Amino acid sequence: MDNGIVQVTLTNPDGIVTGIRYNGVDSLLEVLNKETNRGFIMLRGSSGFYPYGIYEHLNGWPDFDISETRITFKLRKDKFQYMAMADNRQRVMPFPEDRLPGRCQTLGYPEAVLLVDDKYQYSCVNMDNRVHGWISFSPPVGFWQITPSDEFRSGGPLKQNLTSHVGPTALAMFLSGHYVGQDLVPKFRGGESWKKVFGPVYMYLNSGAVGDDPLGLWEDAKIQPYSFPASEDFLKLDQWGNVSGRLLVFDRYICTDLISANGAYVGLAPPGDAGSWQRECKVPGFVGDYKFGDLMKITSGSYIELGELVYEPLRDGPTLWEIGIPDRSAAEFYAPDPNPQHINKLFINHLDRFGQYGLWDGYSELYPDGDLVYTIGVSDYTKDWFYAQAPRLSCKPVIVGFLELYVTYNVLIFQACITVGKNRITLFNEQFGKSSSKSAVKGSAYKLRIRVNDANARQPVFTSGLIGRDNSIARHGIQGIYWLYNVNIPGSLLIDGTNTIYFSQPRCTSSFQGIMYDYIRLEGPPCEEI
Repeated sequence: MDNGIVQVTLTNPDGIVTGIRYNGVDSLLEVLNKETNRGFIMLRGSSGFYPYGIYEHLNGWPDFDISETRITFKLRKDKFQYMAMADNRQRVMPFPEDRLPGRCQTLGYPEAVLLVDDKYQYSCVNMDNRVHGWISFSPPVGFWQITPSDEFRSGGPLKQNLTSHVGPTALAMFLSGHYVGQDLVPKFRGGESWKKVFGPVYMYLNSGAVGDDPLGLWEDAKIQPYSFPASEDFLKLDQWGNVSGRLLVFDRYICTDLISANGAYVGLAPPGDAGSWQRECKVPGFVGDYKFGDLMKITSGSYIELGELVYEPLRDGPTLWEIGIPDRSAAEFYAPDPNPQHINKLFINHLDRFGQYGLWDGYSELYPDGDLVYTIGVSDYTKDWFYAQAPRLSCKPVIVGFLELYVTYNVLIFQACITVGKNRITLFNEQFGKSSSKSAVKGSAYKLRIRVNDANARQPVFTSGLIGRDNSIARHGIQGIYWLYNVNIPGSLLIDGTNTIYFSQPRCTSSFQGIMYDYIRLEGPPCEEI
């Protein structure tokens, strides 16, 4: 296929892209790879092409699951060595050979090696995943993936996905369980009929003159327009259905007036429970999900006016104290400095400091013997609340030759004190477990237990059961799939004085079995109607 600017070679009938020629470079793809291990629509006059996928399951077909689907382009490593995915996330990348055994040390899981480099460090939330790709300095050529909208991706705006990483590899992730786990794996049973279009994304190529700053290719890629291909699978703007309205919030314990839901995420999703969009309208600053009560049938060219919609957040009584910000992220909590051996320069002096490898082990260094105590009204959650409740190493891993000694992990308990005087939160050890220092990162489940004033009480006030398996901590995420719990604390368990709430995570077979908290609030008894 040749549109006069870019030439793309595909196999028939598989449709595998085996070659991309642009600006005098015969092949931008890695020529050493097999054809079946490489990465359409082409518009005339466009400096690129539009790949997409149409997935369909017809009635009567066998059951199946989709755990992951994506488009991958493996570029020439002798050309593309500079990766860019944001203004403040760019760097010259290692070569694939630098990650091979003998050239580096594998860390806690195979993807992370002591360069330091880890493909999860380049993940990005869907709402920010607009442009990423690679630059060749000689000749100056850019290879970019541009996404106009993340509507075709499941999981909502806060779902994280891989972008570009060592290879050099450029990914267009359509669907994956990364940072979410099995909750985002579509399962088709009983002859269910289904069809979905993933994409298209725009694979854009640009070039510069010899002597120009190659980083100008990144600036050019950011401002490129996107044209939807002419296809019956993509409706034109005048064929779209429209929904209009205004979302307001009413929380009588904060304000007697309606509050504008500025900054809210509003989405249309299939019928389901509130919050089912993530496994789509989040109001930052308030707890919970708002769901419009009636079903809407949106057809081509339709217009639905909803008027004013009022969301009343979950609330039983006035706030006595709170920790964090209800924004579905643990980014506001304390993240330690990384181990000097594990520093990725991409995240030095970066807002996303949690992108550094191994921060979860920083808790062991801060609290080698006892555990964290957080005193309400005295402690500052930005400095005193550790960003992840992960098992603490009771000893450092010891490697002698090829013999690797086991590491003992201590289970942590976040202890939140509710008092009539002082309140505090503490982490301490509940029990012990063993695991290899190279524990598998996949499938690390956890559970949450809550006790009040007795860390060893036989019966917790609350237990979540096994949840998780999204591996967000190990993948440098600051949020995973969102779980919201409302825990009733009987007044008979409270005393006149200092009260302590213990948040425990008793599973400790891996250093990645942890919890990240978004927001914790203690409410008092309901007041008279306001």
